[in-house]
Amino acid sequence: SSSFRLRNDSLNAVRLRRVFDLFDHNGDGELTAEEIASALDRLGLGGEKSEIVSAVSSFVPEGQSGLFFEDFEKLHRSLGDSFFGGVDVEPNEETNEEDMKEAFKVFDEDGDGFISAAELQSVLNKLGIAEAKSLAQVKQMISSVDQNSDGQVDFSEFKVMMQGIVV
Repeated sequence: SSSFRLRNDSLNAVRLRRVFDLFDHNGDGELTAEEIASALDRLGLGGEKSEIVSAVSSFVPEGQSGLFFEDFEKLHRSLGDSFFGGVDVEPNEETNEEDMKEAFKVFDEDGDGFISAAELQSVLNKLGIAEAKSLAQVKQMISSVDQNSDGQVDFSEFKVMMQGIVV
């Protein structure tokens, strides 16, 4: 959906860098078509590998085997323009709030209005993040933003956390 494309440039840049880092499975700073295909498969969004290779290859500079972050940004911009028509929405409080709600829903898997340690661990596992293997580490992540100490992250705590990322 178009709501996946955040209207806040700072959040979008942070999100895109995080996606690049998560997809770069071997951590070499170069993202191959195979790494992209593998990450999409882990997220349940897999596509035809030949289509992914074709889309990525035109953005890989000569002499490289993959995309550096700057190349990945160009690919993302190209795909974004294809999927979203290149329409830039002027950010305002209402659209930022909607973006936050959409992002929150990704983590709030059961839709109860809270992100539990189990839900966070599940999403982090899908993304292949090593910290997800330890429930203790996931609980520590929760406690670092859990202002009311209920062991969960509610929407207001999530918004504070996201605003802290931008600052």
